[in-house]
Amino acid sequence: MPPRKKTVSKASLKKAISKTSLLPELNLGMVGHVDHGKTTLVNTLSGKWTDTHSEEIKRGITIRLGYADVTINKCPHCAEPEDYTLTNECQKCKKKTVPVRKISLVDAPGHESLMATMLCGANIMDGALLLISANEKCPQPQTLEHLMALEITGIKNIIVVQNKIDLVNEDDALKNYEDIKNLLKNTPFKDAPIIPISALHKINIDFLLQTIQNTLKTPERDISKPPLMFVARSFDINRPGTTPDKLVGGVVGGVLKQGILKVGDEIEILPGYEVEERNQKAWKPLYTKIINLVTGGENVQEASPGGSFAIMTSLDPSIVKSDKLVGSVIGYVDKLPVVNHSLKLKINLLERVVGAKDKLVVDPLKPKEVLMMNVYSAATVGIVQEFNKGILTCTLKRPVVAGKGARVTIARMMGQRWRLIGYGELV
Repeated sequence: MPPRKKTVSKASLKKAISKTSLLPELNLGMVGHVDHGKTTLVNTLSGKWTDTHSEEIKRGITIRLGYADVTINKCPHCAEPEDYTLTNECQKCKKKTVPVRKISLVDAPGHESLMATMLCGANIMDGALLLISANEKCPQPQTLEHLMALEITGIKNIIVVQNKIDLVNEDDALKNYEDIKNLLKNTPFKDAPIIPISALHKINIDFLLQTIQNTLKTPERDISKPPLMFVARSFDINRPGTTPDKLVGGVVGGVLKQGILKVGDEIEILPGYEVEERNQKAWKPLYTKIINLVTGGENVQEASPGGSFAIMTSLDPSIVKSDKLVGSVIGYVDKLPVVNHSLKLKINLLERVVGAKDKLVVDPLKPKEVLMMNVYSAATVGIVQEFNKGILTCTLKRPVVAGKGARVTIARMMGQRWRLIGYGELV
């Protein structure tokens, strides 16, 4: 007697199809050299063009971190188990698909002058898509720099996206593929899958979705600890001319590292806002209430670690507008790590400067040297006070919130560009 075909009951199918309220569960970074197609791929996956700043549109590059949510669908009717799509209708059987996963994309700048922004983005990613253009020599300078940044910030799971295959012939595509394999072979990402696509013409997007599903698993989250949120955007949503009675409070966006935040919670934002007292700059904490939470395009009562989300607050919009609170940390009152005006780090300097055309040796740190430092979603400037036996002590131009063990990336100004030269751990 032949085996019975596996069937899906109408009731369970109807229930599955009606399940459309997925929330983002993964922060996936889009990184790579400038003009290798990161923002185009975000647009293909999400339908959202994340370059919205006037300078981004004018110059054709990403300047700030961009965000978009993607819903991955699957057809429950077709026999193939790995049939993933972005559409609500199956391209094969023309029946309705089921949403199975939602992820948040973080579009990071590829331009060398915007390395600080990329590093801030890397600190809030769970995994990454490294885009490499098939029609350019591999590796490009920022490809190397971003690959090292992913390694330093502790990101273990990446997918390499070989983009723009529509612009090369088969032999050149295969040559570029081998160059990518050689680039990865001496890195922790030597076994990372490489998926050839055309983001512009939507070629092989189904295979990319399948690889994301099978490779980039949602990490375990700790919701038992006090909430710790990293702010990556802050803005005023009131339109010019809004009357005072219709004004709404400022909005902060980012990701939760741990814990849960709920509507109605009283929260603290550190290091807060800058004031001048007795002719000196000081930072004051901000206190506010969560008015609403938005994630995946939906209002929710609570937010947990996973994708990016936004908090509607009761703060004066002028305090948060134009990303003024980027790099801040949010949590319950008196439950956040300390505000650091100086850092003491156990550091590891790289042998060579990453991203430089010439293989420059990383020189030792010097007293009073100015360095760029990234911790969590914050970028700050540190001035070297002492460097002895691998321990660096520096004062900060802008304070950061971080506890012991926090990873800090270190860059040095070289030829009018910040170059990644090492990393440290807060002691």
